[in-house]
Amino acid sequence: MRHTRSHTKNRRSHHALKAPALSTCSHCGAQHRPHHMCLECGFYNGRQVMDLKAEKTKRDARIKAKEDRITADLALGAPETPAAPAENIAKEEEAQEVKKTEAKKKKAKAETTSEEKSA
Repeated sequence: MRHTRSHTKNRRSHHALKAPALSTCSHCGAQHRPHHMCLECGFYNGRQVMDLKAEKTKRDARIKAKEDRITADLALGAPETPAAPAENIAKEEEAQEVKKTEAKKKKAKAETTSEEKSA
């Protein structure tokens, strides 16, 4: 059966996106999803579920410790930096190309010597 444009559009009329429903936080007044914790203050249903300030300080301390480890590794001269493996790969590729060209030269010399012997 043929699907006309009008029937297709009638069917798709219900595909429109709807704006998400939002609730207002009773503690700080920010908008949040209903039945979810407020992402601004950590309150849900009038009580504090998560201490966001403490979580932020923990996260900041963890990031700072990671940065300190990285700088300490760089200062000590870590065995390989991220750029070093790329340089090693490039050197290996160059060495392989040199070997190939040398093999071609040897093969060409062998062919010329065999031609001279047969002539």
